[in-house]
Amino acid sequence: MLVLLPPSEGKAASGRGAPLKPESLSLPGLAPAREAVLGELVELCAGDEGKAREVLGLSEGLRGEVAKNAGLRTAGARPAGEVYTGVLYDALDLASLDPAAKRRAARSLLVFSGLWGAVRVTDRIPSYRCSMGVKLPGLGALGAFWRAPMAEVLPEAAGDGLVLDLRSSAYAAAWKPKGEVAGRTATVRVLHAPTRKVVSHFNKATKGRIVRSLLSSGSAPAGPAELVEALRDLGYEVEAEAPGKAGKPWSLDVLVAEVH
Repeated sequence: MLVLLPPSEGKAASGRGAPLKPESLSLPGLAPAREAVLGELVELCAGDEGKAREVLGLSEGLRGEVAKNAGLRTAGARPAGEVYTGVLYDALDLASLDPAAKRRAARSLLVFSGLWGAVRVTDRIPSYRCSMGVKLPGLGALGAFWRAPMAEVLPEAAGDGLVLDLRSSAYAAAWKPKGEVAGRTATVRVLHAPTRKVVSHFNKATKGRIVRSLLSSGSAPAGPAELVEALRDLGYEVEAEAPGKAGKPWSLDVLVAEVH
């Protein structure tokens, strides 16, 4: 099982340890693209602060993020699972998983990123600010920039099992499973059952809980149909829609009665 996650706007501070070693990151096929984005981001943020804030969409109150980006090559790094914070990651709570669940997380979780493309939760990275919606002057929109490198690397990373896609739309644009991989992909929405509306906060929190439940239970659904049954066994109310034709992902709605 491969679980595709969005990153978080909020990030923990960089660690005090060794700085980033790009060659140590998972998915080495993304290395040239990572270096291109990292180089331009560092150069942008080491120059005119006003321009950098405009490109990155940062308010005056977030000007410190520009200096942080400028120092990415020398900043301390820590596991990505510790860097990403926010509602989904609070609910997932990787640190409190038992050892077996942590090993499953290391194998199965892939976090998408405007800067790194995608990383495992065990990859050591510095804290940064660069969303997939950013348009860097030399590279253009990052969502479009990452499509070709991702298309080369991600099908192999997906292996031959279930792909559980929990990404937001901006990050989903960087790689859309196709063909046989798409047929074993499940996308998930979380809906407030009484209103059938998506509400951002509990949408993220419930996705974090879903991942935690799967990791903690040791469940290993082989495909989308098995995922539906596994989630129901774990106590989730799930409505599923199989694709109308081959090469399309399944759509799952998880219904939540309370907003929390």
